[in-house]
Amino acid sequence: MTAVIALHRALYHPGSLILYLTPALRQSQELFGKVLGFYRDLERPIPAQAERRLSLELENGSRIVTLPGTEKTIRGFSGAALLIVDEAARVDDSLYFAVRPMLAVSGGALIMLSTPAGKRGVFFEEWTNGAGWERYEVTVEECPRIGEKFIEEERKSLPARIFRQEYECSFEDVEDQVFAYELVEQAITEEVSPLFEPHGERGGAGDQVEDVASLFGGASR
Repeated sequence: MTAVIALHRALYHPGSLILYLTPALRQSQELFGKVLGFYRDLERPIPAQAERRLSLELENGSRIVTLPGTEKTIRGFSGAALLIVDEAARVDDSLYFAVRPMLAVSGGALIMLSTPAGKRGVFFEEWTNGAGWERYEVTVEECPRIGEKFIEEERKSLPARIFRQEYECSFEDVEDQVFAYELVEQAITEEVSPLFEPHGERGGAGDQVEDVASLFGGASR
């Protein structure tokens, strides 16, 4: 779907820069192959000035560039009309922070798509709390190309947490997480004052902090 969106933007909006970002080079090559496949199926409606391994430049000035998704690889691009981040839950958060300024002048669009990868990272935060997004969720039951027999085999073969994550768009706690995400959220409230005052404040609770610190091997003053 995103390959079609990228190609449509390049064909119908001359001079557009479309950046397609993925976690790894192999994924970039795979996704760009789909873009080229659709372009060739359409019999190249706009001739190409350059057709490279990971980029396509058209005579109308549009460019589609696919890159492995790290902050270093995308530095130097600006004025993007469309940014697509594939498997966004698995790219570094620094990439997301680096690409957003590219839309400041162009007013372009940002698309992030992914299966979940734990209750952490920019993709999780934007999905749950981000403003200004259109959100679309498609579970395995809503995909007619996947048969019920295969789904049941996967349900039996995979741990329940993995099945929910991979097939039901569920953000699950990661394996090495000590406390569940919901427990941490429930432990935070504005109705209870902190037991200890911030470091550097004097008197009252500050004296208590110094005394307690000494009990745990810290230096008291």
